[in-house]
Amino acid sequence: MAHGNGKLKVAAIGDLHVKEDHAAPFRELFAEISKAADVLVLTGDLTDLGKPKEAEILAEDLRACAIPVVAVLGNHDFECGCEEQVGAILKAAGVRLLDGQAIDIDGVGFVGVKGFVGGFGRRMLGSFGEPTIKAMVAESMSEAIRLENAMRQVRSERAVVVLHYAPIPETVEGEPLEIFPFLGSSRLAETIDRFKVSAVVHGHAHRGAYEGRTPGGAPVYNVARQIEKPTGRPYALLEV
Repeated sequence: MAHGNGKLKVAAIGDLHVKEDHAAPFRELFAEISKAADVLVLTGDLTDLGKPKEAEILAEDLRACAIPVVAVLGNHDFECGCEEQVGAILKAAGVRLLDGQAIDIDGVGFVGVKGFVGGFGRRMLGSFGEPTIKAMVAESMSEAIRLENAMRQVRSERAVVVLHYAPIPETVEGEPLEIFPFLGSSRLAETIDRFKVSAVVHGHAHRGAYEGRTPGGAPVYNVARQIEKPTGRPYALLEV
């Protein structure tokens, strides 16, 4: 719930990579987060191989979470082709799984898409050449369009954008330059900057940087579990 200062405390973490041979990997962490925040945001790669069993383990751990949970899927959650089952298991556990939608929690709009690859700035991949390249660019553009459509659903003054892929290069710095095009796309940032956005959270880049801004000034946070954060904990804690 919003506090006396009118702000909502949002805990955000991504890239949990839950494996099917791990018992209760995040139960204690979720219980801790419930005491520290009003909302938990999960930024994809919730499972390691996209297996329903992995999603079931995560769903069981989320029983320890006493606050609303908002999430998007990541590329790992698609690995086995069971993403619909994974999503259904998480939704049954109470997770508000976003895939081109917006929801309101205590006056804050949460907008989520997975995002996609494509590169950044002048080095974004263009729709030219082989059909496979054109299909990749079309998917990247489609995710940006779906994000825009979701943003148009927000009616509150404050909005948090939830992604898996990065919208800016600053928060993937530290990763090998060769893989930058596979870590996100500036098309997401271009969409975000058409709207008033309080914060953007994403994961995917395990060796990236914690904080950056879109060209329009929206704050962006890489909340992958592996990234060092000001909290000193695996999750970021933002006031929105």
